Amino acid sequence: MSKPLILVSNDDGITSKGIRVLVEVMKKLGEVVVVAPDSPQSGMGHAITIGETLRLYDEDIFEGVLAYKSSGTPADCVKLAKHYVLKDRTPDLVVSGINHGSNTSISVLYSGTMSAAIEGALEGYPSIGFSLCDYSSKADFSHVEEWVEKIARQVLERGISRGVALNVNFPPKRNEAIKGVKVCRQADAKWQEEFSERFDPTGRKYFWMAGNFVNFDKGEDNDEWAIANNYISIVPCQYDLTAHHAISQMNKEWDWSQF
Repeated sequence: MSKPLILVSNDDGITSKGIRVLVEVMKKLGEVVVVAPDSPQSGMGHAITIGETLRLYDEDIFEGVLAYKSSGTPADCVKLAKHYVLKDRTPDLVVSGINHGSNTSISVLYSGTMSAAIEGALEGYPSIGFSLCDYSSKADFSHVEEWVEKIARQVLERGISRGVALNVNFPPKRNEAIKGVKVCRQADAKWQEEFSERFDPTGRKYFWMAGNFVNFDKGEDNDEWAIANNYISIVPCQYDLTAHHAISQMNKEWDWSQF
């Protein structure tokens, strides 16, 4: 039987440590093709390139793996993979990451890592975004490799619902081993931004965004709790943003006769 075809992308760029780890793990499971940004694209969300040229170049940095780097966003990379690189071939799995930093809670909306996975789900491919909750450039990925393989293998063997992408976050390496996996919900948390007004050497004003992450969630069934307690969090995500509960409420309570 032919090997599963696995598309790998990310948002930290094709030379990042996280994608190297992910490629090596995926090589154990199938035929790997990489299409990833040529530079960091963190925080791009689901942006696509529509007003500029898109460039795609061969990249020979992964042994035995067909790889390309693109000037586009993570979502662009998956689109380019489908329409140009893979052409008539359909991936059995799309994986993105491993991101340097957390993509728990509301960060999923801003995440380039998850945008690649969600773009895969949009096309009907089983998709996973992997993130390590460690922002250090020297982050240690060794404790997550076996878990990445186990989770990806489960998806290949058992599948996931069409249109769903898994948002997988790993705790940073600690003195104790990871306790296990929690399939959970997105925490009720957000970034509270602060903007610092500054001036460049020519006297022109600019702003620098900073802020703090605030967790309002007191539950024990969410991704923030899982990471804090040394579990892997898996949140099934969908691209349909419809607030279905609000439809009936608006139909019942709004006065549509005024329209």
